[in-house]
Amino acid sequence: MCILSPARDKEVAKAAIQAGADAIYIGPPAFGARQAAGNSIEDLAEVVRYAHSYGVQVLVTLNTLLHDDEYPQAVALAHELYKIGVDALIIQDLHLLDFDLPPIRLHASTQCDNRTPEQVAHLRDLGFKRVVLARELGIDEIRAIHEAVPDIELEAFVHGALCVSYSGRCYISEVLAGRSANRGACAQFCRMAYDLLDESMNEVLDEHGEPIHQRYLLSLQDLDRSAYLSELIDAGVTTFKIEGRLKDADYVTNITAYYREKIDRLIANQSYSAAVYKRTFVPDPEKTFHRGATDYFLHGRTRPLANWNTPKSTGEYIGKVIEVRGNTLRVRLKEGIVLHNGDGLTIGSEGFSVNGVEGNWVKINKELTIFRNTDVPLFRNLDVEFTKSLKSERRIPVDILFRETEEGFELTYQTTSNSQTFRQTFAYAKEPAKNEAKALETIRTQLAKLGDTPYIARNVQIESKPYFIPISILNEWRRQTIL
Repeated sequence: MCILSPARDKEVAKAAIQAGADAIYIGPPAFGARQAAGNSIEDLAEVVRYAHSYGVQVLVTLNTLLHDDEYPQAVALAHELYKIGVDALIIQDLHLLDFDLPPIRLHASTQCDNRTPEQVAHLRDLGFKRVVLARELGIDEIRAIHEAVPDIELEAFVHGALCVSYSGRCYISEVLAGRSANRGACAQFCRMAYDLLDESMNEVLDEHGEPIHQRYLLSLQDLDRSAYLSELIDAGVTTFKIEGRLKDADYVTNITAYYREKIDRLIANQSYSAAVYKRTFVPDPEKTFHRGATDYFLHGRTRPLANWNTPKSTGEYIGKVIEVRGNTLRVRLKEGIVLHNGDGLTIGSEGFSVNGVEGNWVKINKELTIFRNTDVPLFRNLDVEFTKSLKSERRIPVDILFRETEEGFELTYQTTSNSQTFRQTFAYAKEPAKNEAKALETIRTQLAKLGDTPYIARNVQIESKPYFIPISILNEWRRQTIL
């Protein structure tokens, strides 16, 4: 099972990898369907080198619909990406297949509107190895696609922002603003406020008798299918995709780690050698950008799908506001909630920050004159202490074999997943050790010192008589072999 994380740039890519991504997807200098998330070839080459050192794949989004005069540049870019070792291209424009593309793996973007077995079979026949399924599909529709086309990989979004329209079929931005979502320039009209009018152009009333006026009627909550990963696996999904190529490193670290832990628990009883992670936080999707959660259409139309109050991050529910006195709130917090100076809070669409806490009174950075009701839900969309704690370190377990040869020694580092092997032989005069136990322990200790690499020693096996070998020599052999 593969966790595919977004990367806005090389720093976010590295954060995703350290948090547990099996693969990352990132935009190239052009044609990446996110105008604000392009990266130079030099930066992408650095990302590829870094990712591959951890056994992580790099997928590049070449998924803009192209104009006729752009195809030569896009094809040239595809060749550059292939040369630097990119593992796959995610594309939308099928006319690219008519050109001389490099022999690189191709994935069909969700912008291809991959909703039916017929569409997926067509893409397979064109040479695609994977399709990114439309977000709107239910679990039975996903299963039906897998059963009809079992020889293509299925990738499904499991977390992040949702477009209110069908994947790849939203034209409101192009029509109203001349900015095409399929060319990476969406104006995000679905995140704007609207009035809801009837056929007589009168405002429709909500269940409380209030007019539906300037509300965010098209702003969907964020996708969260973390509770249904087993179902998705059973339905044929092999890659779980996190949305967010414009998100920062804090968000990507938190959400990637959250899914890493869930997936690792699912496969704990299988033959799988996972990486080792050292984290200073407990992943929680409500602690970074969070509009509320929906599984969307996975099990039919489930409510609520949208948040009419705000398109912004509401964060985690932490309690209620009992009283408002200008820039001071009296609150009743959930058990275990502690507020800190600088925390961001929200009530409806109103946002503010904490300037001080004394008992159940919270001083904030603005006056709230319009909130007079009691028991108003209070949310926290920035927990400064949690954000400070977002550190994740990834290490790949290796088995080490130190073996005597006729002319010296052989040193092997083998990842426990068997995906990488590092081996070197060294000609060296053999000098019997005076203290055999100490000599063997020195060899074991020095060869396992992997702190400056992506690796961590799981087991050290020595198939050699005890010889005296200086620590400096052992260190040099380790560096030559593993770096």
